[in-house]
Amino acid sequence: MALLHMILIFLILITLPALGQTDYLGGMAAFAQNDYQTAFSEWRPLAESGQADAQFNLGALYDKGLGVKQDQTQAADWYRRAAKQGHAQAQYNLAVLYASGLGVTQSYAEAASWYRQAALQNLREAQFNLGVLYENGFGINQDYAEAARWYRRAAEQGHVAAQNNLGVLYVHGQGVPRDPVIAYAWYEIAAARGNAKARANRDQLIRNLELDQLREGQQLAEEYAQRYRTPLP
Repeated sequence: MALLHMILIFLILITLPALGQTDYLGGMAAFAQNDYQTAFSEWRPLAESGQADAQFNLGALYDKGLGVKQDQTQAADWYRRAAKQGHAQAQYNLAVLYASGLGVTQSYAEAASWYRQAALQNLREAQFNLGVLYENGFGINQDYAEAARWYRRAAEQGHVAAQNNLGVLYVHGQGVPRDPVIAYAWYEIAAARGNAKARANRDQLIRNLELDQLREGQQLAEEYAQRYRTPLP
């Protein structure tokens, strides 16, 4: 089954309070020009004053060693400050650090807690990773039904690894009724978007499908693609 995704680090320009907006935007402009030291200098005072976006951005800079010496302990600290304020991407990145033991003591239980908070804010990467933890029983009790639930939420947002993993659960009837037609549909959608595992799983599954099942699966894949806005080629 797919491994946990690596840290997603991206800096999001959003509507900010008037206080500190100029400095924040100055940091964004510097970051866009690869001037990470200036970005750090602009964001640091805002982060210390409690601005969650600036705290997340500092965490990202420390995480990758951009403009500062790489320090994942510092990264975790800044992510945590933003995460406690409900910053979904900070919650996700902090969870990844806990899952991998970078900058913090490794703990799947802590990872699951932070993934869940980000997943509830509809962050699909967090939903996928929470599904992985449930499927494998890492940090939480193994629960295929919960794994399927979170994979489905991510899959419906176009997460191809979640689509593949959900297909696997349908093939084996783990957490969901065994249904090779539904499995085929999810494999087909993920395969069409370039997921090699889904393509291999789909091709193997086809060998065991009746012609009417294959046609039904193809039709269902088209319906899913339209419903979840993940068009097939």
